[in-house]
Amino acid sequence: DVASLLQTSTVAAGAPQVTPALSSVNVVNGGLGTSTLSLRGLGANRTLVLLNGRRVGPAGVQGSVSAFDLNSIPLAAIERVEILKDGASSIYGSDAIAGVVNIITKKGEGGEVSAFYAQPAQSGGEQLRVSGSWGTELDRGYFRITGDYSHNEILQRGERDYFDCDEYYIFDKDTGRRDDLVDPRTGEFYCDTLPWGHVWVYDYASSFDSPVDPFTTNAGPPVFLMQYDEDGALAANGLPPLATSANPYWMTAPAGWFPVGQGDPLSDSLTDADPPIQNTTTLVPESESITAFLEGEYQLTDDTTAYGEVLLSRRETTDVAWRQFWTYVYNENFNFVNFDVVPGSGDPMSAGWRGAQWLSPLSLTGHSDQRVTVDYRRFVAGLRGEFDTVLPGWDWDLAFQHSYSDGEYEDEQILNDAMTMKFTEDGFSTASCEGQVTPISGRQCVDIDWLDPAFLRGDVPQEVKDFLFAVETGTTEYTQWSVEGFMSGDVMELPAGTMAVALGFHYQEDEIVDTPGPITLNNNSWFGNTAGITAGDDKTRAVFAEVAVPLLADVPLIERLDFNASVRYTDVESYGSDSTYKLGANWTLTDTFRVRGTYGTSFRTPALYELYLAEQTSSPLSARDSDPCTTWGTALEEGAISQRVADNCAADGLPPDFFFTVSPTVVTGGGLGVLGAETSDALTAGFVWQPEFADLSLSVDYFDIEVQDEVSVIGAQNITFGCYESEFFPEDPLCDLFTRAPLDAGGGIIPGSILEIRDSYINIAEQRNRGIDVLVRYAQDTRWGTLTVDTQHTFQLEDTLAVFADTAEDLAGQAGHPDWVANLNTTLQRDLWSFFWGVTYIGETNNYESFGATDAGWYGDERVNLDLIGEATIYHSFSVSREFGDGYSARLGVSNAFDQEPPRLSSYATGGEVDVLGGVAFYSQYDWYGRRFFFDVSKAF
Repeated sequence: DVASLLQTSTVAAGAPQVTPALSSVNVVNGGLGTSTLSLRGLGANRTLVLLNGRRVGPAGVQGSVSAFDLNSIPLAAIERVEILKDGASSIYGSDAIAGVVNIITKKGEGGEVSAFYAQPAQSGGEQLRVSGSWGTELDRGYFRITGDYSHNEILQRGERDYFDCDEYYIFDKDTGRRDDLVDPRTGEFYCDTLPWGHVWVYDYASSFDSPVDPFTTNAGPPVFLMQYDEDGALAANGLPPLATSANPYWMTAPAGWFPVGQGDPLSDSLTDADPPIQNTTTLVPESESITAFLEGEYQLTDDTTAYGEVLLSRRETTDVAWRQFWTYVYNENFNFVNFDVVPGSGDPMSAGWRGAQWLSPLSLTGHSDQRVTVDYRRFVAGLRGEFDTVLPGWDWDLAFQHSYSDGEYEDEQILNDAMTMKFTEDGFSTASCEGQVTPISGRQCVDIDWLDPAFLRGDVPQEVKDFLFAVETGTTEYTQWSVEGFMSGDVMELPAGTMAVALGFHYQEDEIVDTPGPITLNNNSWFGNTAGITAGDDKTRAVFAEVAVPLLADVPLIERLDFNASVRYTDVESYGSDSTYKLGANWTLTDTFRVRGTYGTSFRTPALYELYLAEQTSSPLSARDSDPCTTWGTALEEGAISQRVADNCAADGLPPDFFFTVSPTVVTGGGLGVLGAETSDALTAGFVWQPEFADLSLSVDYFDIEVQDEVSVIGAQNITFGCYESEFFPEDPLCDLFTRAPLDAGGGIIPGSILEIRDSYINIAEQRNRGIDVLVRYAQDTRWGTLTVDTQHTFQLEDTLAVFADTAEDLAGQAGHPDWVANLNTTLQRDLWSFFWGVTYIGETNNYESFGATDAGWYGDERVNLDLIGEATIYHSFSVSREFGDGYSARLGVSNAFDQEPPRLSSYATGGEVDVLGGVAFYSQYDWYGRRFFFDVSKAF
């Protein structure tokens, strides 16, 4: 796909740095190739995408509409991809803060049809693509049409065993052996996701033997789980059944139910195991797209040419997910309002459950999928020509662009009015709801047997599905139109050459209207999003100028010295005005050695969704994923959290056994009137060496990019965990973004529980990325054919992120931010045959220091507890291709030939220090598919 091309794109070595205003080609720093922009951690929204030198409007739904979908471009239409790796706001505009990707399409006569298919060794993730392109030259122009169809099968979690089981991957501190618990039901290492198929019991029996109100204690009532013994495994493994008592306040349950603790897997391995439904979770979504691209030009006069482009695409994507859903019920004889056990005062659906307890049964459902359809169209019409009579040697270009993205997102929801239909003011039900109708969705109420073991394991009857579940469709429309023009030409002859100048302007209007579905708009999504309509528009006006000056030529040690500079003034209606500039120099010492460097400033105004997002609420996090202080005393003893986190939890007044189970509400919103623009400074410096004695090109470049006031949402979990992991606690600004209930809270609120997390768009203080790019290309004729070696390396020296002032952390070398990444591509061309070997290298990562590990058992030669080192990962790919004459060619190959898995990392209670799924690191830079075979065939004509 197009994204893959960005990994390997190369252009001619030694070319000068130019812009579309001064030339039709956009080449970077001598252009030996490119390292992956995303590895610099600056994000796709900060990289401008151009199509044939002109900007492309965004496509998508909701928050993802702020960037163009690269895969909307038909692969068969692409001739090459060129990448500018430093900031370029002074020429291209505010969204070029991290660089520019310029996609150049094919021109001229001829056509090609091709087909590609990839089959992983294991099922899931199959890929099919069929493309065709045909062009013809006219007397005074050309015309080309390209079509593309692709279908990618879903890759689900259960289709790769290394993602399947959430193992802890922990080790004995003294022996170094695996110290994971073994599930006695399977004999395998214990899998732990979330408790499922259980009934959470809140026990108030002790309150009748003591005058203490349970809501005045920090930890609340005693909590334990009840699990139904489906196959006799609980009894067979010696788990004692619920004790019986004549005391009417003590817990009584139907036969077959066993108490299994509080869900602490280190004390009771029978409590928990990965639910089978999680295997359906999407890792890579199913997607289907169809695209058509038309372009052409016609020479109107000797000096004027008209051109146009039409891009039409439709993309459909399906994400499969699952979720928990739960309620609260009384025992059949317990009513919390009366606070006594009275026959018939509780829930009539709780037959056999008696005592002074209330219950929270929890079930699972796969009714949580999302389907997205995006229809996208883009039109370009323009004129270009020469000022032969007025300004000889000057060119001009004037273009109009209109793009429209029409997206629909279909979400499966659980209805809040159905879930709460039987509830009284205290949040519990004491009678049947038969004959009632839900107030918003208008559905006939169904009495749900929440305590049915089959229901708890996810076997939901159809009548209950019809009552609880629904599907809604939201829409996102994004319109962008612009007009831009420039003129360029020579202004004077200097001793070293001709001085050239470019002048241009740009005007753009953007508009977004995001309308959530009716369930979300009516605040009727149970523990889901509530949101209003997001609508807003913006206008951008800009003028720019660029100059290229040959300073010296043909003097000692200076074969040529060129200077270029650019400046841009931009006025954005939602932000105001600003200016950016860029300076660059190329010093050619000899025919074989050149030094170059640039320095420039950039800025990016917030995207419309970031500005105008209507306030929305959600509850995406479980209690234990949102609060690092849950049972922090035990977690510290077991090495699950650092001493710093434990100290900060204690300083907050939370007892070591603090525990709560209710998910907090997460509030997100736009930042209109609050957000400022992102700004950046970028420095690059390096050299190019192309010796005469070999077909060799070497470039080494140092880069230093600093972004201030980056616009982002931090993430609810990152807010709470970052607060308690901070050495600045409680003064860290993250600690002001969530609210805890008072420790003496009453009225059914669990004391100390996190009630709300505010995760709206904000300006992050600073992000800085420094490193070195090394690119080498070598070709040699051998007795076996022409051998070409192309290798690209990025060495990251610094990757600092400061969410707020004085909170900087250098992420370089940590998971997701390797110090060293590289590609090696080797090709042997022999007659009609071509043999390819490719290597991708992702360097080792280490999170011990960031996690706060010490030599007291966290790590060491023989004292390993948590493994937070991601080993270096190498992927090998092989292919062979042949040309058969008459334009036919075929290629057969294998990617990830040795079936390399992502590196293993400990997952147990690392507090979000590393992202782990199953037993491996969960970062997009690693290959999730495993070994896969591919075949493609093409016909040129």
